Amino acid sequence: MAETVAVVGGGCSGVLVTRELLRCTTGRVLLVDPADAPGRGLAYGPAHPWHLLNSRVGAMSADPDSGTDFLDWCRRRHPAVGPDDFVPREWFGDYLQETLRDATTVSGGRLRVHRARVTRITTGDGPPDTARVSRVGLELDDGGRLHADRVVLAIGHAAPADPCRIDPAVRDHPGYIADPWRPAALAGVPVDRPVLLVGTGLTAIDVTLSLIRAGHRGPIVAVSRHGLLPRMHRRRGMPFRPPATLPETAPSLRGLVRQLRAQVAGGADWRAVVDGLRPRLDALWADLPADDRDRFLRHLARHWEVHRHRMAPAVADEVARLRVAGRLEVRSAAVRGVAAHPDGGLLVALDPGYDRVPFGAVVNCTGPGALPGSTDRLVGALIADGVARPGPYGLGLDVDDDGAVVGRDGRPVLPLWTLGPPRRGRFFETTAVPEIRAQARELAVRLAAGAGAGRTTGQVAVPA
Repeated sequence: MAETVAVVGGGCSGVLVTRELLRCTTGRVLLVDPADAPGRGLAYGPAHPWHLLNSRVGAMSADPDSGTDFLDWCRRRHPAVGPDDFVPREWFGDYLQETLRDATTVSGGRLRVHRARVTRITTGDGPPDTARVSRVGLELDDGGRLHADRVVLAIGHAAPADPCRIDPAVRDHPGYIADPWRPAALAGVPVDRPVLLVGTGLTAIDVTLSLIRAGHRGPIVAVSRHGLLPRMHRRRGMPFRPPATLPETAPSLRGLVRQLRAQVAGGADWRAVVDGLRPRLDALWADLPADDRDRFLRHLARHWEVHRHRMAPAVADEVARLRVAGRLEVRSAAVRGVAAHPDGGLLVALDPGYDRVPFGAVVNCTGPGALPGSTDRLVGALIADGVARPGPYGLGLDVDDDGAVVGRDGRPVLPLWTLGPPRRGRFFETTAVPEIRAQARELAVRLAAGAGAGRTTGQVAVPA
């Protein structure tokens, strides 16, 4: 009987790995996701027309064999689109849904989509009417249970963490927006009162644009420890000079930074330096001593992120106009406390100075949180059961070289793999489409070749 691979999650990672499994394997694929129409995921589901992709069209193909697949799709919608353009993020959501539909059409009935949320993954016998025993059980939030031989977690980023200790009364306050990507999350923000955005990254930029489009008239203040905004992608026609060489190894963080600064000082475009490092980042990260990795995360990670995850030029221009007009203020500050204000808003203690400033709303734009404190029900259950463990820096799950999830004792417990953001427990450059589509292909090829057979080294106790 053919094997069944369950893919948990129907966003970008789920679509890419489902497509590759159907292309590279001969078994059944079970895609489990609660969405009415899987394919868009968190990043591309609630996007509005003014939310542009943060990468050029030419970098976003779902097909590892065709770098122009997304470009060709965009040109069918608008013939003038070029590979260096930045299109609305909702376009990419449409593209992912169409990619999933195409995969379904050519699958010969091998793909089944089940609408539910997986809450736990355990060892488990197959249903009694089957001739063979499945190795994995998937418990669902609707009380049901599915079975598979292997499982791929395609669950995206961890949930945002609160920026400080939040009183339960504040958490339930209509002015505190813990997750701005929740549907209609910003609908209740007062249009004429100041709004505080905690975080100054791409999420804060998206929220700012959404508030402005919704008619917000009050000031918007964005704060973070460094007060750094994402940098801008190179404009079309800007001078471009690639680096002469890039480091292959990283004996020390200090030495690595020195080499990169020398390239930029010598005239290389810093964007080309950053982009050129991407294919070798994981090797460089692994080369660094543990103390240097700690030092990087404490002192340099934010500087890297604003250069690595950039704004489209049109978005950067709009942000600049808002700042000049006084509509958006960016400050270097930390949130020390949030309390309910008698006037119905929120009172925020900001450091330095511990200023207690009133706001009509506070929006958490800090991005993915760290494990194990910031996690959803499924990942929390996997960690509690010993099936998974956080990586050493809490950036994601611990995995082996192939993306197999490592359990509490340091070995794979179940035939369970992951790809994309959860691999940040071990790998550093693993969150963008080019890396995820490559991981999806490699994982599908390994599973097709029987990779992982006999890898289960333990049993998970399933409470009665």
